[in-house]
Amino acid sequence: MTRTRLALIAAATVTVLVTAAGCGGDSSPRYDATPAPSSATGAGPGDPQAAPATSAPASEAPCNARASLRPSGALPKAGSMPAGSRMAAIQKRGRLILGTSQDTLLFSSRNPITGQIEGFDVDMGRLVAQAIFGDPQKLQIKVIGYDQRVNSVLKNDVDLVADTMTANCARWKDVNFSSIYFEAGQRVLVSKNSTAKSVEDLGGKKVCSVAGSTSYDNIGKVKSKPIAVARTSFGDCLVAFQQNEVDAISTDDTILAGMAAQDPYAKLIGDRYTEEPYGMALNRDDPEFTQFVNAVLEKARQDGTWTRTYEKWLGRLGPAPQPPAAQYR
Repeated sequence: MTRTRLALIAAATVTVLVTAAGCGGDSSPRYDATPAPSSATGAGPGDPQAAPATSAPASEAPCNARASLRPSGALPKAGSMPAGSRMAAIQKRGRLILGTSQDTLLFSSRNPITGQIEGFDVDMGRLVAQAIFGDPQKLQIKVIGYDQRVNSVLKNDVDLVADTMTANCARWKDVNFSSIYFEAGQRVLVSKNSTAKSVEDLGGKKVCSVAGSTSYDNIGKVKSKPIAVARTSFGDCLVAFQQNEVDAISTDDTILAGMAAQDPYAKLIGDRYTEEPYGMALNRDDPEFTQFVNAVLEKARQDGTWTRTYEKWLGRLGPAPQPPAAQYR
């Protein structure tokens, strides 16, 4: 079977890479609007009275994008969220709204059998639902474009985003991030008959990534000068690769692993040449919600839940590493 034939199959039947993928390194544009009312009033996702939030002024102190807000204490009992908190507003609504993608295999993709969106990122969201309600199923998944992750939080369209999203200093000016829950990095996917050993061996070759992403920007910074080719989604990159329109694809290794699982003629090469620490994005107007989520993640690190979730979704990549250690401001 030719790679071109595989491309037609991917375009027609594979549902995990069909629209804009959730690349951890995108350059999401910021939404600017009037301040939102406090979520303590109950306003939030799905509430027509909820206006978009604006970001707090950027700190003059040096930025450590991995450092989040320290939990303030033990988690409250599920079903008994503190009055006036974002968690109480979510509890009153009856569901937690998670923003994520439907096409990032292993992290958040639609199961072609059940039609449900599932993966590592989705299960991270379910941990938060479990902590609020005592029921991980009280989770509403809202599919968002990779370039709308920041905006979805700012506009209160979602409670949080878990979508292979890199925590970086530029984004911290607009949203809060949880502590880091996964470590990824940018690598390269090539054909199995390629002699390239790293991205540096692709000088003059066409390398695909998503337009507007920092993955795309990073290709242009490689000294050997590969030719960056933009597509609107990684599904489009995969089809272009299988139709021999590009020589390689470059983005987070987690996303590339999902592509390699679909194409027996593809392989990953080289070491990571960027660091992509994933965090959940939350509204800056609700710092106590960020602290709550961090307490949930810390519990998952300590009681083995993080490791079991890794083994469930990513065990094919090898033994589970140690969970990323939390850093706090």
